[in-house]
Amino acid sequence: MNSFSPNMLKTFEACPKKYYFKYIQKISVPQKSSMFEKGKKVHALANYYLRGDDLTKMEKTLDSEEKLIWEQLKQNEFFQKSCVNSEYNLSCKIGNYWIGGRLDALMKDEISYYILDYKTGSVPKNAEYDYQTMVYLLCTAKLLQNQTRKQVQSDECNIKFVYIDLKNNHNLIIDFTPEKEKKYEEKIIEICNKITNVRFQEEIEHSQICEFCEYRKICI
Repeated sequence: MNSFSPNMLKTFEACPKKYYFKYIQKISVPQKSSMFEKGKKVHALANYYLRGDDLTKMEKTLDSEEKLIWEQLKQNEFFQKSCVNSEYNLSCKIGNYWIGGRLDALMKDEISYYILDYKTGSVPKNAEYDYQTMVYLLCTAKLLQNQTRKQVQSDECNIKFVYIDLKNNHNLIIDFTPEKEKKYEEKIIEICNKITNVRFQEEIEHSQICEFCEYRKICI
């Protein structure tokens, strides 16, 4: 069975028909690379930096805005913690479904583990219950549970999700608790059940959001 990623879950919740085009039909629609160039550079630099590579040549290619963002990230208190892994793929099983994704970085100190997500754009509106937050926290908890061979509890091993908002130089911190773990698992199983049992309709009701969808030409 394929693993469900946060983007897959978000896409289905927003529009099942878009999910059908993108993940069932596997129709790829080209998008302007400039839209993602800044984020790609920052993520690449962060990964090399945490690996201990020499970034002298790469830093010279940054424009003034990119340099500012990169300096903000390097000075961020969470980015300066001890690195466990960066650009890290992980997955876990929740109910009957596998979920997973790629973490920007997993850091730690004497007290907690920190899942870092660098944002050069916007942070999710309801970040606490965003699928990226839920999937990454659940998978990290399972990973640490397997490593320690015991249940990861909030009083034993704190796990936090940190959205590093580079646009506004701000951190959004989300604590992981046993109560949230239960809610997260319920929400993940619910959306995965919907995806598994859905019948994709030929005709759907369109909204203003459809005007900005990359699949609008083959859908509307």
